[in-house]
Amino acid sequence: MAPKSILLLGSGFVAGPCAEYLLRNPDNSVTIASRRIEPAQKLAGNHPRATPISLDVSSDAALENEIAKHDLVISLIPYTHHATVIKAAIKHKKHVVTTSYVSPAMEELHEQAVAAGITVFNEIGVDPGVDHLYALKTIDDVHSAGGKILSFTSWCGGLPAPEDSNNPLGYKFSWSSRGVLLALRNNAKFLENGKVVDIKGEDLMLSAKPIFTGYPGFAFEGYANRDSTPYAKRYDIPEAQTVIRGTLRFAGFPRFVKALVDCGLLQDDKREYLAASSSPLAWRDFLARLLGTPNDEQSLENALIAKCKLEGADKDRVLHGFKWLGLLSATPVKPLGTPLDTLCAVLEEKMQYGEGERDLVFLQHRFDCELKDGSKETRFSTGAWFGKPNGTTAMALTVGLPCGVATQMVLDGRISKKGVLAPMSKDLWEPLLLELKKEGIEMEESVL
Repeated sequence: MAPKSILLLGSGFVAGPCAEYLLRNPDNSVTIASRRIEPAQKLAGNHPRATPISLDVSSDAALENEIAKHDLVISLIPYTHHATVIKAAIKHKKHVVTTSYVSPAMEELHEQAVAAGITVFNEIGVDPGVDHLYALKTIDDVHSAGGKILSFTSWCGGLPAPEDSNNPLGYKFSWSSRGVLLALRNNAKFLENGKVVDIKGEDLMLSAKPIFTGYPGFAFEGYANRDSTPYAKRYDIPEAQTVIRGTLRFAGFPRFVKALVDCGLLQDDKREYLAASSSPLAWRDFLARLLGTPNDEQSLENALIAKCKLEGADKDRVLHGFKWLGLLSATPVKPLGTPLDTLCAVLEEKMQYGEGERDLVFLQHRFDCELKDGSKETRFSTGAWFGKPNGTTAMALTVGLPCGVATQMVLDGRISKKGVLAPMSKDLWEPLLLELKKEGIEMEESVL
């Protein structure tokens, strides 16, 4: 096999397992590019075939120059840069792999990629990625036997392991809390019992419901993730009356987030009193200003209960959480311009993974099927992966390793289709699924 050179854009937390997998192959060399060279150096370590470099991807000339030197580029940088990366790769006839959804801007480059003779492979992390492989496998199994998929639901969550979910949100941040919180304001759309359901962003947390997974030890709630309706076509299940893809969180998370929304803490407009030059402000004063109430603890509690319409266990949970975060205290606010960014600073300080803690990725598909003889059955595909304490996280493993496997398969010619692709056809998803099984990334399939 001829030596292959790979340009890895991004040295974030999912890049490690990807680079490690590719460097197992003695024919591969990997250039790890980061805006600041220190993270790239840390990831490269002393490996003789890993080269760290500093690269500003917003510089088209610098990006093109690096892409031109390599056989393939992996883009693990924010998805807004992918189209620029693909355009440069098309110009220099280099393959591309990303873990991101195919955006309209990326899809527009399909014919150009075909003409350039390159593979641009996407949606190969965990969600999207591993979820596609096992959804399509079961759908293919049922269809091949003459059956129908009447309902398809898929739920995925990246969470702290239950024993480390010790805060009011039952959640911890291993990357920017801002992105996580902003996603909670997205509109959602899905197909349920033959009808299209639209949910406004401000109502998304209220739509959350308990999710039956068959694992009583996990108390999950789920809410829909953006627009699920295209998956009736993408997964070739036009017969399905329900198609929902959603996000899992531990019980209580949606109601607590709804309280943050109701109080105005997720608003991202600039406030003069949160400017860096503003007068010192205590958290209780900030919250009192948002709620329009005096700043003593009892007044704040009463206003919070009324504003968020809290009662019973929800009231206790939210009040405890606000106190735990220090939002009713005299602790000084670190003003960052907007309520959202000011809150994020507190969340990132108080809700990080600690020494020896581990994360969990839980992914489950449910298929309600009608078989050829008219009988009904329910099938499940379930994956539960735990991170290693003080080691590789489950999220890094389940995103980075599939990316590395797909990259190697493109380099080896085992994935040879041209254009902007996702693993939607059997010639793509089946070999990926089998290869990932060898690496311990698989889902358990069962029939109810």
